[in-house]
Amino acid sequence: MEALATRLSNLDSHVEGAIRVVMFYDTLMRRRVDLAALARASAGLAECVVGIRLHSTGSVIRMSPAGTPAPEPGTPSSSAAITLDEEEIGLVWLERAEASNPLDEVLLDRLAIAAAAVVERYGPARTTMADPALVELVISADSDDAGRARALRLLGFAPERPVLVAAVSSKLPLDRVAAAVCPSHLVKAAPVNSVGVLLATRLSDFPAEVRAGLGADPHPAHAWSEARTALRFTTARAPVIHYPDLGALALLAHLPEAVLRANADVATISALSADDLETLDAYCTTGSLRRAADLLHLHHSSVSRRLDQIGKVLDVSDVGRVRLALAAFRLL
Repeated sequence: MEALATRLSNLDSHVEGAIRVVMFYDTLMRRRVDLAALARASAGLAECVVGIRLHSTGSVIRMSPAGTPAPEPGTPSSSAAITLDEEEIGLVWLERAEASNPLDEVLLDRLAIAAAAVVERYGPARTTMADPALVELVISADSDDAGRARALRLLGFAPERPVLVAAVSSKLPLDRVAAAVCPSHLVKAAPVNSVGVLLATRLSDFPAEVRAGLGADPHPAHAWSEARTALRFTTARAPVIHYPDLGALALLAHLPEAVLRANADVATISALSADDLETLDAYCTTGSLRRAADLLHLHHSSVSRRLDQIGKVLDVSDVGRVRLALAAFRLL
């Protein structure tokens, strides 16, 4: 080990140095060191402070070249992400006061790989992204109970604990959504048929830019069906919907598309302009002309004129009927 731990400042050839760095970390990984030992050895090799941070716990390890914890504060001069199962789980970095060494990139790359191996070995890895095949086994109506139970165990869920199921549509990466809604409890995420799936023991508030449907049935397959249905009813003003809150509206999701399109109210709403649709939605959401105007940032007289125009083709006074038609229109 000592022969491999040649200081970077003493290496002549870049290629020779890169090979020695790789060999150095291969030896560390064979010795099954922990993160503290990994940071300590790396600091000695790099001759500068080395840091390791895990996103899941927020813990930070900073070691000086002397092999002792580095004093605060420190400024990273270069860094690399620690990835596990294609998810960023942490960060490694160097804190050089002088110019970077040509081999710093190689060192950081091998340090990140070694750190991922340590986390995976000693765990818990606490990654959120899961194998889509396992997640699909959990939520599929075609899975048998034994297969579903095995998939849940492999994902880290205890057999006796209920699992919450959410269907997600978001421009945010799915792992970030999962980490935001379940920061301190077990959560697994995967894309299935272009829809994000979250399996969790507990869920908190979703980020503002995310739309989500949440199932309520204790059976994961039934909860997934409910979650997908609830997701279809989400809007910009109601981005997160719990399936039980839909009530009888959920029945609309089981009607054939042709039946929905043939309805006169739905056909009328389909022909409205984007501004008129937004006005109608705001009015039905608030149940008040003035509150709708506040929501739209318009004068109440402008909203009134729009509703008068819409009233020529649709009875806006029957708010319940219009809400039903709007819900059917969104399903399309």
